[in-house]
Amino acid sequence: MLTGLEVSAISLVRDYVEVHFDGPVLRALSDPYGRWEDVQWHFPEPGAIDVMRLYIGSTVAAVEERPELWLKLTTSRGSDFVIPLDADSRTGPEAAHLVAADAQGRPNTAHGMWVW
Repeated sequence: MLTGLEVSAISLVRDYVEVHFDGPVLRALSDPYGRWEDVQWHFPEPGAIDVMRLYIGSTVAAVEERPELWLKLTTSRGSDFVIPLDADSRTGPEAAHLVAADAQGRPNTAHGMWVW
């Protein structure tokens, strides 16, 4: 569902991170980490927010899920954005969720919601 979409925003909401796609929203409720070119990052470590901003405008080339391990987005530039799904990384019952968008491009759970 996210393959081919452009990242339109990275939002910080108290203790989690949202990745916006001009409609669908992927919420990382466990602390994401990744690699942008040669830079490794892990939220909420210093500098992570600056690197996460670089994903804005990039296109999702692939999505890979390893159940109980991680959900990984790979951009067309080869950079990764990873949400850990393991029990030790969670702060609650969910590690992440994706909210689909309605016909007008607004996030809307009536059009689908996936929970990890």
